Amino acid sequence: VAGLVLASGGLIALVAPGLGAPPPLATAAMAAAGVAWGVYSLRGRGVGDAIAATSGNFLRATPMALAVALVASSTTSLDPVGVGWAIASGAAASGLGYAIWYTVLPALAATTAAIVQLTVPVIAAVAAVLFLGETATWRLAFASAAILGGIAMVVLTRRRPPRIDAAAAPPPDREADEASQS
Repeated sequence: VAGLVLASGGLIALVAPGLGAPPPLATAAMAAAGVAWGVYSLRGRGVGDAIAATSGNFLRATPMALAVALVASSTTSLDPVGVGWAIASGAAASGLGYAIWYTVLPALAATTAAIVQLTVPVIAAVAAVLFLGETATWRLAFASAAILGGIAMVVLTRRRPPRIDAAAAPPPDREADEASQS
């Protein structure tokens, strides 16, 4: 529980620097995305072929993505080459990531799978610093350390059965042992 609390606190510190409430529509979209990812992961635990499942999911998502693209293209101008590169890189990165996730998911306990997802905001924030020139801040460093530390606490702390203290255990029943031998 302590690891989950630490990781969750780090996530709050990372995404809510002013602790102001995000717009309701954005909050609803984030919540819907989280629920969708949870359902996606739960359904993915039982797939046999991760590559085939991921490919099928991408094919089923294509009509929705095209509809959004049509609406967006009516209000903005899009460079066809840029759109092509975005589709190719997004499909490759996301497809590979999802296929890996579906492959390892059956080997993870549900709690471990859930807590490991908290690495995504840290990875995105660090990538933004490295590749997009975002500023590295102490808040980012401390929040990332809290998230990763909390995850480590959950993953590395395994439930162990309670230890039976030999001194506290009742003495063996010798009469029962002798009766069973005769």
